[in-house]
Amino acid sequence: MSALADFVSQIESSSLAMTIRDSTILTGSLSGIHLIGLTLLVGSVLVSSAGLAGLIVNDQPVAELTRATRRASLVGLIVSLTSGLLLVSFRLGMSASTQAFRIKMLTLLAAALFHFTVYVPAARGQRSAVPAKLAGAIAFLLWF
Repeated sequence: MSALADFVSQIESSSLAMTIRDSTILTGSLSGIHLIGLTLLVGSVLVSSAGLAGLIVNDQPVAELTRATRRASLVGLIVSLTSGLLLVSFRLGMSASTQAFRIKMLTLLAAALFHFTVYVPAARGQRSAVPAKLAGAIAFLLWF
């Protein structure tokens, strides 16, 4: 067995993963928390991206709008990543083998990389690899 397979097996057989697997209430609660995290993350990013892209009219400067949503984005990312890892812990091998899960994870990775390397500098009015409106439009599409 490979080192990666051993690692996945250890995670799946951990007491935490088994507790989550065996508890409908815990799994349901984690799913609800995961959805709240995703709502915070995607909702705040979509609002700030739409503002940066010029898709919504707002009487606030764009930098102020993006600053206002930054904390919700960070909290949402932390909550959704933590709860998502816990939810997948008892079925990590099965999940990782499905195409839908891999596409979801690659899309999340692409959106996060774009967000921190291109979108954030553009939103702060700093030099960015692409113009601010384009960065907002691309971020909107990636997170959507």
